[in-house]
Amino acid sequence: MRAVVINEYGSKDVLVEQELPKPAIKANQVLVEVYATSINPIDWKLRAGYLKQMLDWTFPIILGWDVAGKIVEIGSEVKSFQIGDEVFARPDTTAKGTYAEFTAVDEELLAIKPSNLTFEEAASIPLAGLTAWQCLVDNTKVKQGDKVLIHAGAGGVGSLAIQMAKHLGAYVASTASENNEAYVKELGADEFINYRTQQFEEELRDYDVVIDTMGGDILNKSFQILKPGGRLVTIAGQPDPSLAEKHRVTASSYWLTPNGNQLGELGELLEKGILKPQVGSIFEFSAEALQKAHELSETHHAKGKIVIKVK
Repeated sequence: MRAVVINEYGSKDVLVEQELPKPAIKANQVLVEVYATSINPIDWKLRAGYLKQMLDWTFPIILGWDVAGKIVEIGSEVKSFQIGDEVFARPDTTAKGTYAEFTAVDEELLAIKPSNLTFEEAASIPLAGLTAWQCLVDNTKVKQGDKVLIHAGAGGVGSLAIQMAKHLGAYVASTASENNEAYVKELGADEFINYRTQQFEEELRDYDVVIDTMGGDILNKSFQILKPGGRLVTIAGQPDPSLAEKHRVTASSYWLTPNGNQLGELGELLEKGILKPQVGSIFEFSAEALQKAHELSETHHAKGKIVIKVK
């Protein structure tokens, strides 16, 4: 099969095309023919070598942890899926990812692709969608009437989190650039903060929840807008325990847990049109196109999700 791999850590130029054998599946897995995948920050962070202590893999490494496609082979223990099913998934984090024509996925991480979505739209959902959902529902337990700040509302996670928070009945503020004001309001944001000209910590107060996707200074300033008892979750760093104590709030860092059942629930929201996929750009499947896609993701200014059309 064709795959785009890295054989060393480095810049986007280490992404190269290579012929590799199709993955052999285990009894609890299916082989998915990849129709589309998408780019997430974990892809280029791993490519650059930032995660090599945490994920100590041997080369070649196939990046990519989102997939939409068709099942072409099933393991002997697989009960809920069959050959020909159109599926989507956030596969397990392994060195055999989804920048390839085929990928192996555990049955428990799969969900049936919503029938109203293209493969490209479906591939944009799993990693970002599960991250947003788990931050809002499992971690901060957002409920009707909560005031929620979502940083970088035009991004991959933010654009889905705004829609989910509104579905849960929250009042939502979001930060973005002036170019994306109409976009985040269209997604459902009640209040827009232009991060270039406004200081969100001066504009907002008494919030119940902050979903931080930026880290650093933005993460630290986010404590100031929470009411005592508020909840903060970040996917971009480690919150400072002394700030949590000072502001009398709970704060945690979050890394998503792949979950096929939850993805199936998101699939139902997508089928009903409550949640809409946010595909910002689509690239072809080649080393050169993936290099450009990585470059765009690394700017931190991509709108919606960056998708790769494999088939």
